[in-house]
Amino acid sequence: MPMVVGVVAGVAVAAVLVLIGLFKLMWRVAEPNEALIISGSKHRTEGIEEGMGFRIVTGRGTLVMPGVQAVRKLSLDLNETELQVDCVTHQGIPLKVRGVVIFKVGDDFVSIANAARRFLDQQKLMSERVHNVFAGHLRSIVGGLTVEEMIRDREKLTGQTRAACGTEMEKLGLIVDSLQIHEIEDPTGYIQNLAMPHAAAVQRDARIAQAEANRLATEAEQQSFARMAEATRDSEILQAGYQAERDKAAAEARQAGPLAEAGARQEVVVQETRVAELEAHRREQQLQADVRKPADAAAYETRTLAEADRDARISSAQAQAKETELAAAAEATRVKAAAGAEAEATKARGEAAAQATRATGAAEAAAAQARGLAEAEAAKAKGLAEAEAIKARAAALAENQEAVVAQQLAENWPEIVKAGASAFGNVDNMVLLNGADGMADMFAKALTMGGTGLGLARQLLASMDRDGQAAQGASSLNGQSRKVPVDDK
Repeated sequence: MPMVVGVVAGVAVAAVLVLIGLFKLMWRVAEPNEALIISGSKHRTEGIEEGMGFRIVTGRGTLVMPGVQAVRKLSLDLNETELQVDCVTHQGIPLKVRGVVIFKVGDDFVSIANAARRFLDQQKLMSERVHNVFAGHLRSIVGGLTVEEMIRDREKLTGQTRAACGTEMEKLGLIVDSLQIHEIEDPTGYIQNLAMPHAAAVQRDARIAQAEANRLATEAEQQSFARMAEATRDSEILQAGYQAERDKAAAEARQAGPLAEAGARQEVVVQETRVAELEAHRREQQLQADVRKPADAAAYETRTLAEADRDARISSAQAQAKETELAAAAEATRVKAAAGAEAEATKARGEAAAQATRATGAAEAAAAQARGLAEAEAAKAKGLAEAEAIKARAAALAENQEAVVAQQLAENWPEIVKAGASAFGNVDNMVLLNGADGMADMFAKALTMGGTGLGLARQLLASMDRDGQAAQGASSLNGQSRKVPVDDK
């Protein structure tokens, strides 16, 4: 019986140990920085509506059926990836942007599920994927910014990059804890050139400040030297004053005897001068009594008589001036009256002359108008007569044109002959073989075959056909007919 109890106890202990071993084999605990992904059965997870085929456990323990379920761990630690992206700005300037992204898998089950589907067996590639996402968006954002904007507001670049990558990082189940742009490299030197004006301004201000400091130092040194010179001058002046006082005292000591003698002599001269002044005063009083008073009386008498004579002459001159003034006023009144009368007479004569001129002008105008009317009537009558004559000649020409032309030719025949003879005006000698007959034949040809006479006749006919009026006469031909000597052979 005790043996049975011992066996049972041993079996019980073994069973307990087996159970403990099985429990420890099946029990999994998730660390604070990791999530357990348990697959092998369909589970519903908080925040996820549909079953995912795996279960997520964080911060606690759970039982796992060996051989039925598989357990894998997904790290929730921070990850870091460095960004080294070649970009081109909105201005077309190439830049190299260097930064760092610190990220991790999100703590919520949705983020853990998304990250588990994508990185559970490829957690080492997580940094590379994140780098690619941020590099693409960073190139796009830098392409819309200028270099100045990137330098002055890096927070804007960082914020836009995080906002652009947020959706994709959420799909990956990742969250960005930090994004920092460490450095913007400029291989073309554009940023350095931007800084050069500011650096030059700082250097200029530094040089100006240094020059101002040098000037103030120089002024302070000059003032110090001036005060030193002033002190030296005052010392020398004091020394010279003391020396002068010593020299004066010595001179006074040397001159004490002569000065005492001169003082005594001066008192004697003063007394003698007073005696002389008293003597002169006495003599002046004597002259006043003996000479000046009688002379003043005589001068007063002479002055009084002269003033009386002057007053008499002034009164006489004033009376004469008054008389002259009255005479001038009377003469002016007379001249004024005469001038007024003359002006009235001149005005009357002018008005009479104007009236006569107006009458003469009116008469001349009437005469001119009468002459103009008479001349107009005469011109009108002449024009009517000429019109009647033209009309009669036109009617005659219409009835018998040949007779009219013959008449006109007969009237102008001397001119026609003269014009025909002008063809021989430059001939000095001409030989005719058949005598007078040859001469007649030559003149006839000149008049009938394109000569000047025929042309004149044609002009007469054309003129009569155009306006119905026969030509008044043939135009005069220049030159005189010359006698042609005929050698009758």
